[in-house]
Amino acid sequence: MPPMNTMPLPTLYLSHGSPMTALEPREAGAFFRQLGPAIDATWSRPKAIVALSAHTLARVPVLLAGARHEAVYDFGGFDPKLYTLRYDAPGAPELARRVAALLTEAGFAPQVVDQGGLDHGIWTPLRYVYPDADVPVLPLAFDPYAPPAQLQALGRALEPLTHDGVLVVGSGSLTHNLRMVFGGGTRPPIDSAEIPEAAAFRAWVHERAEHGDTAALLDYRRQAPHAALMHPTDEHWLPWYPAEGAADDGAQARRLHASLTFGCLAMDAYAFGSGAAALQAALPAS
Repeated sequence: MPPMNTMPLPTLYLSHGSPMTALEPREAGAFFRQLGPAIDATWSRPKAIVALSAHTLARVPVLLAGARHEAVYDFGGFDPKLYTLRYDAPGAPELARRVAALLTEAGFAPQVVDQGGLDHGIWTPLRYVYPDADVPVLPLAFDPYAPPAQLQALGRALEPLTHDGVLVVGSGSLTHNLRMVFGGGTRPPIDSAEIPEAAAFRAWVHERAEHGDTAALLDYRRQAPHAALMHPTDEHWLPWYPAEGAADDGAQARRLHASLTFGCLAMDAYAFGSGAAALQAALPAS
């Protein structure tokens, strides 16, 4: 019998980290493996996933409405084995038309293109969350120069989808300063101790999120400790805002997972909405 939960699906902010997560899953990979079954058991298998990734960007909202997707290897200098990994997922052309209508109604000017392709911010976590690649995916490019409030409004236009079994996912990294990882010419140990600046930033986000302080989070660049150090550029943080905006009650946030690689690259994950607590409860403690 399918689950009887009538709450809308929560929305998600996932940290995808380095492309090496696909080969070195560590704690985040274990969490991703648990996430899909927890969603399916609490609600049901999502009808589709709308994914907003830090690696699929455009000056206006663009929906990649191809009928099929393949993994895009949008990186270099990593283990050659990464280029052998596949994630061939169905697309969602019909959903693209509905999303375009929702965005247009909200005052955006979306474009729909008959193209496929999943950047590593999408396929790296999904290959663990839904390893059979059997859930249709609709990538939605966003403007990395848009202010947080505009990206929150973009997400808010997607809120009706959560009532219809569509999972909205923002994929970035809770902290993302690759100069700290690669700036010395060699990577630090993946299990390096956490640096104080990363700890302070992660704790601030956790406290603000779980207290529903969306005003502070919208102003993170000024208010969060070490914001410029943890995010020299914004694009890996920004998917937070459409994910939070798309929730039926974005002020209800729960941290689903917390881990770290290289001492500074956070892999934390959050859920938003009235179903966030239910999803948190369905997962093993993390």
